[in-house]
Amino acid sequence: MLSDDQKLGGIKEQEGHWVAVSDLMAGLMMVFLLISVVFMIHVEWQRKKIADVAILYDTLRTQLYEDLQKEFAPDLPQWGAEIDEDLTFRFNKTDLLFAKGESSLNPEFQAILSDFFPRYLAIITQPQYRDDILEVRIEGHTSSGWLGAKDKDEAYINNMALSQARTRSTLAYLLNLPRVQDEKTWLKTYLTANGLSSAKVIRDETGIESGERSRRVEFKVRTDAEGKIATILEDV
Repeated sequence: MLSDDQKLGGIKEQEGHWVAVSDLMAGLMMVFLLISVVFMIHVEWQRKKIADVAILYDTLRTQLYEDLQKEFAPDLPQWGAEIDEDLTFRFNKTDLLFAKGESSLNPEFQAILSDFFPRYLAIITQPQYRDDILEVRIEGHTSSGWLGAKDKDEAYINNMALSQARTRSTLAYLLNLPRVQDEKTWLKTYLTANGLSSAKVIRDETGIESGERSRRVEFKVRTDAEGKIATILEDV
């Protein structure tokens, strides 16, 4: 049998063991708590940085929209054009743009582009915008119809070829304008031609397609907000 001293010694040894384990657990909890706090601080910093980028680019978009409106507001009615707050500059007057089914620019559209594009380029390449522009898109859009097409798929493919040809001819014309030659290197990096066929037709309030408004050419500025946010996420 164990003596009372032996029993007491065993109890103290067990107590010492459990104290050591509880100290270890407390230490681990403090480490995990510290890691959690550091992680939460980092997530909050990341969230704030992303919010700052979003605010910055929203401000940039607003300022650019206001600059475009100020410059072109008097010209919009005669050009049959409009500017959206998302920085889409839209030419809607179909009879001024191209002959039906053709990709060559009408003389009237050439005259409009000769006036519009150098002024447009001068605005978007200002120092406060230039480095934050990811792409300037020329988009060609058509209605969904195609005379003689056997089905909707054939009409879509034919309109795709037409819209692509139209944006390429628009791009070629712009690159050869005398008043943009100083920025030609920049344009060849950022200006793109995109034919979208009838993928984005315009409909009225009842959902009926407006063939006249669907046949249009748009200029769109894309900023690099997404790229800046991706950079922040890579630093996690």
